[in-house]
Amino acid sequence: MLQVQGLSKKYGAIVVADAIDLALESGHCLGVIGPNGAGKSSLFNLLTGVARPDRGSIRLDGVELVGKPPHQRARLGVARAFQIPQSFANLTVYENVLAAASFGAGLRGARAALRAQHALQRCALGARSGELAGRLPLLDRKRLEVAKAIATNPRLLLLDEVAGGLTEPEVAALAALVAELKAEYAVIWIEHIPQALHAVADRILVLHFGRKLLEAPPAQAMASREVREIYMGLPADA
Repeated sequence: MLQVQGLSKKYGAIVVADAIDLALESGHCLGVIGPNGAGKSSLFNLLTGVARPDRGSIRLDGVELVGKPPHQRARLGVARAFQIPQSFANLTVYENVLAAASFGAGLRGARAALRAQHALQRCALGARSGELAGRLPLLDRKRLEVAKAIATNPRLLLLDEVAGGLTEPEVAALAALVAELKAEYAVIWIEHIPQALHAVADRILVLHFGRKLLEAPPAQAMASREVREIYMGLPADA
């Protein structure tokens, strides 16, 4: 579904993407890890059209995305959920998700309402649909962020550290949700919580200074000497 080739971007002397290649099929999850400044969020900015690459190609179902603005990419099936929830605090949970269905997916009337209701049910928010988004506990605000993303009717779901700030049981609950959603979408999940990615990801992509350090199954990636030294800050013993 997704094919990225030679994706490169720099700001002056700072390289945030160094000829990155990756491919992803529907029904699979690619976890992305790396230290702060590794280029993880920059990768999502390039995929969503917030930033334009210096070189490289991004194809979704064979359609070239480079050069297309974010709203067109959303209509083609690219959705992003953020680490810090981007909800409208003074609108209800339902109104937030309806806005995503209306403006992200371009749906109207009953079709937008059905899409919003589907997203709420998938994310266990049906019982809270009439509550103000700003009054939700953190886990439900994270669920709302994911619900807004899937309300746009995506093909590619980009999760940007959505488990950040949650307790261990809450992380497990969110990981279970992502595991369910993986059956319907291609998912790329940036996360600093290894157990969350272990539970869901099929492969782990490790970034370092914008460069693809390695891509491997979760257990292999986490056991890598490079990952231990660069990402976890642990010296690899002899």
